Amino acid sequence: MNRQNTAARRTLVALAAAALLGTAGTLPAAAASHHPAPAVVTGHAPTLVPESGVWDASHHRFLLGSLRHGTVSAVGLDGSVRTLVQDPALTEIAGLRIDPVHRRVLVTDLDNGVGERSSAATLGKIAGIGAYDLDTGRRLFYTDLAAVAGDGGSHLANDIAVGPDGTAYVTDSFAPVVYRVAPDGTAAVLLRDPRLAPAPGSYGLNGIVQRAGRLIIGKWDDGTLWNVPLADPAAVRRVEVAGGSSLLHLDGLLGRPDGSIAGVTNNLLGAGRDAEVELRSDDQWRTARLTAVRPSADAAPTAPVAGPAGSLYLLSGGLADALAGHPADAFTLRRI
Repeated sequence: MNRQNTAARRTLVALAAAALLGTAGTLPAAAASHHPAPAVVTGHAPTLVPESGVWDASHHRFLLGSLRHGTVSAVGLDGSVRTLVQDPALTEIAGLRIDPVHRRVLVTDLDNGVGERSSAATLGKIAGIGAYDLDTGRRLFYTDLAAVAGDGGSHLANDIAVGPDGTAYVTDSFAPVVYRVAPDGTAAVLLRDPRLAPAPGSYGLNGIVQRAGRLIIGKWDDGTLWNVPLADPAAVRRVEVAGGSSLLHLDGLLGRPDGSIAGVTNNLLGAGRDAEVELRSDDQWRTARLTAVRPSADAAPTAPVAGPAGSLYLLSGGLADALAGHPADAFTLRRI
């Protein structure tokens, strides 16, 4: 009887550990059997327009950030939607990541003209990061990154990568800037380089992934990939990508457990194609190769999203319609 109780306790400990590890996109078979990955998750919420998402394994749900409302929604595998974060300081949310060490969700704040709180005074001027309790949605901190940049120019905080200690790295699509944000919310400019500036009237830096002491960053306007050594950010260099002509309008990026990077390209603004792409490197991302291009069944995908049991989804939240002034109620997470 004692041996059976010990085995049961070990099983419970293993499952709890698996739930924490699941935020990185992996779950063992024992835990995965309770949360199978559906082929499609279709949700409906009034003009939600989610741009990014994560799998929150500790609560067995997706978290999606709304460009329209500036909220974070908890989405079940059945498509049910519940608001987790509702902070009047947020105008629009693009990037969204879980910091498992501190049990919080980090989001970027911006004004791209899509949000209900968008205004002429703040359009293209907001770059912020907020941290919220993963269980309650309570605000932990909000940091004005545009003020940190200190140049009075245009700014748009886009995506986030989270390091093992909870340090966050944030891209700016309207300025050639990457920010570093300490776990307590204190921020600084990690990198400012004119080569990373966006083309006039377009978006520049976008998706970001941390890999073994470096940041791998995609640039939306030209589809280039950049390698930023954290020990020497000024040594930033462009990654030579074999087959990289397919990366135009490279949007969200996601590091995968096998060392590859999943990405999304889209056909926004009349160029590029709606697809998921897979990138791999054998030399610490000095060079890379495009190993897969999978067309998207849904229009204008914006992010690859990890799901249960190591699955991978493409998020399509209706961004093209929202930019055209017609935000929709439906969104799709489709397994690939």
